[in-house]
Amino acid sequence: MKEGPLAMPLGHRVVPAKDVTYICPFTGAVRGTLTVTNYRLYFKSMERDPPFVLDASLGVISRVEKIGGASSRGENSYGLETVCKGIPNESWRITKINERYELCDTYPALLVVPANIPDEELKRVASFRSRGRIPVLSWIHPESQATVTRCSQPMVGVSGKRSKEDEKYLQAIMDSNAQSHKIFIFDARPSVNAVANKAKGGGYESEDAYQNAELVFLDIHNIHVMRESLRKLKEIVYPNIEETHWLSNLESTHWLEHIKLILAGALRIADKVESGKTSVVVHCSDGWDRTAQLTSLAMLMLDGYYRTIRGFEVLVEKEWLSFGHRFQLRVGHGDKNHADADRSPVFLQFIDCVWQMTRQEPIHNRYKELLAKRAELQKKVEELQREISNRSTSSSERASSPAQCVTPVQTVV
Repeated sequence: MKEGPLAMPLGHRVVPAKDVTYICPFTGAVRGTLTVTNYRLYFKSMERDPPFVLDASLGVISRVEKIGGASSRGENSYGLETVCKGIPNESWRITKINERYELCDTYPALLVVPANIPDEELKRVASFRSRGRIPVLSWIHPESQATVTRCSQPMVGVSGKRSKEDEKYLQAIMDSNAQSHKIFIFDARPSVNAVANKAKGGGYESEDAYQNAELVFLDIHNIHVMRESLRKLKEIVYPNIEETHWLSNLESTHWLEHIKLILAGALRIADKVESGKTSVVVHCSDGWDRTAQLTSLAMLMLDGYYRTIRGFEVLVEKEWLSFGHRFQLRVGHGDKNHADADRSPVFLQFIDCVWQMTRQEPIHNRYKELLAKRAELQKKVEELQREISNRSTSSSERASSPAQCVTPVQTVV
């Protein structure tokens, strides 16, 4: 956020107010200055360093209501309540139950959950989901209110255990979308793998237990299969590429087959939300590898904001970092043990999928600005290299002549 005075185009009405207290739902009361124009609301704290800034377009505000009055008592006893479109709303709320990471140590501190599910029930849902990774909101459609939620597998086991709280929770997710009376559960795994996970206490949702839910397996393989695929891919490109058998060698790695399945799964998710106006729940086993691939790619397809440079940064931070993707273990940066069982090109596959999308639908992607900057920088570097080379040649020629003095040239990049 830019600091300093709020810059306004000429002709825009400005209504400033000093010594205003903003009641932040997360950090409490904050004193500062408020500026309202005919198109935005801007609040900046006076006492914090760095300052707390709230900058909102008036277009996102759904209503403003007066609270309190002359008969009210105490500090902050009256004022204005500003209600914005989006979250929280009548169907979804923000909970701080995980602010100490006690509910789930691989989830962010703030979670968006169904409004009618109290925190005590969240704890019981967490006990039924692998590693406590309950279904939480990733994205909500601005018009239909269909949602993308993510989680881990249910702990049904071989005995087929059930959780009334978990079933009620998914029903609440479905009910939050008035456009549809159905919910899709997309399990990233092959069905045989999901069944095998029952022996380890995991499993998948039964359509008999979860009313109005349809379970779909997306057949994306686990981290070990992907690691082996990358190993084969490396072998055909290093140290030499066999041009005559390139396509058959590439096919034998199954790399593009895996990329296709990931993209196809994300497309099915996005289609159900956009065209079907239906809410979806996405998970794999633990919900931090294939789940992150699917939710982030689906959001790229659904929301143009994430197809900007800044939006892409937010997407990676939110869907990958905040939700606990194990970057250090999967990438193994600085670790020479390439055979480590936790290694897997999960994020690399995501980047490959993004590249495939930009190639297939270039008009819908806004990464051109970055590519243009890179091309401009590359051009300047090449010009600089030619200049240095020419000067070096000229200096050598002058040095061979004792009658000429060579002036040193310093080039700063």
